[in-house]
Amino acid sequence: MTQDLSPGPGDNSARQQDGGNARIIYILYLVSLVVGITSLVGLVMAYVYRSDATDYIQAHYRWQIRTFWIGLLYTLLGFLLTGIGVGFLIFLFAVIWFIVRCVKGLQCLERREPPANPGSWLF
Repeated sequence: MTQDLSPGPGDNSARQQDGGNARIIYILYLVSLVVGITSLVGLVMAYVYRSDATDYIQAHYRWQIRTFWIGLLYTLLGFLLTGIGVGFLIFLFAVIWFIVRCVKGLQCLERREPPANPGSWLF
């Protein structure tokens, strides 16, 4: 009698291989534009799952982690500069930047390739 070692439908390693967790994080990030707290959940997930992932998925986790921290920096900068009127433009830039990074990440994930430059500060 042989034992079937293929991943089951709920197996976490199978979800890691196809980028399911990375996809969930991108979705949580996009939902955070309305709800807010879901980006923190996505950040924790990215930190937890990045060590067990394949190379291209690890690049996505790095992209996601950097998206959170750089986005937070842009948002804080916008908050600090609202007194002189420039902050609102920085907030607008930060939101557009955040959406573009999430969409680009999802597109690369669908093609099963890493983001072009996971260490980038822009797009």
